Amino acid sequence: MSSNPAILFHRDRTRKRRERAAPNFTQHRFLLEQGAVSLADSLDSMTYAFPTIVELGASGLLAPMLRQRKGTTQYWPCDITPAMPGTRLVVDNERLPFAPDSVDAVVSAGGMHWINDLPGALVQIRQALKPDGLFMATLPGPETLRELRHVFGASDAARSGGITPRIAPFPDVRDAGGLLQRAGFALPVVDRDIVTVSYENLFALMDDLRGSGQVNMLQHQLQHFTPRGFFADAAKRYADMFSDSEGRIIASFEIVTMTAWKPAANQQQPSKRGSGQVSLSEILN
Repeated sequence: MSSNPAILFHRDRTRKRRERAAPNFTQHRFLLEQGAVSLADSLDSMTYAFPTIVELGASGLLAPMLRQRKGTTQYWPCDITPAMPGTRLVVDNERLPFAPDSVDAVVSAGGMHWINDLPGALVQIRQALKPDGLFMATLPGPETLRELRHVFGASDAARSGGITPRIAPFPDVRDAGGLLQRAGFALPVVDRDIVTVSYENLFALMDDLRGSGQVNMLQHQLQHFTPRGFFADAAKRYADMFSDSEGRIIASFEIVTMTAWKPAANQQQPSKRGSGQVSLSEILN
């Protein structure tokens, strides 16, 4: 694990807000469904059997597919709070309890972007996996909520001349690939997809984020109440800058999918650099 990870996210706040979101989670899970569908499609295309599967940041979205997957005998949905749908084990993603070489696959659909020490968590996941075990996760990329980030920044600047951290930073594709390699995974693959969603207004978007537990978990936040009228100003600015032809605001969500394997002696290896037998110029011509 990293020796001195930056403490960006407040773990107790994360737990409490997920607990608060749990009772009505199914009404606001659309955003997480996008990542779950992407992960499920990728996993469904694999012919490998994974007898023991651990899901981190469980939300109930992957449960039907993972439980019924051929060859799976044990499925452990984990979350930081037992209140989330289907959770069987209460697990903090930063302190995994699994023994080395004990799990065939670890998956996560939108449950890893609130981790302070993501490199350390990835190392723990690799250690828990059996040789040739699979790690697959989806998490938000930096284009997620870019419109909201811009609007909040402009609204803060107009009022105080500064910017308040209201939306967490997210890793991009290059960062994600580097993290997998640093953690000792083999055959890392990282993909991205952009999903655009429309909402009636800013408050409908914020209600969806709050209802799915995707609100500000940053450790360092404003130590005083948001000024009166801030969100009304931001809602107007959002509507003026990012509305579609029907007058609804648009919100972008980038889904980054990470796939990698624990190294194994009999594992397929990538070809060595320079070992190709056909010139790229011949293919292009």
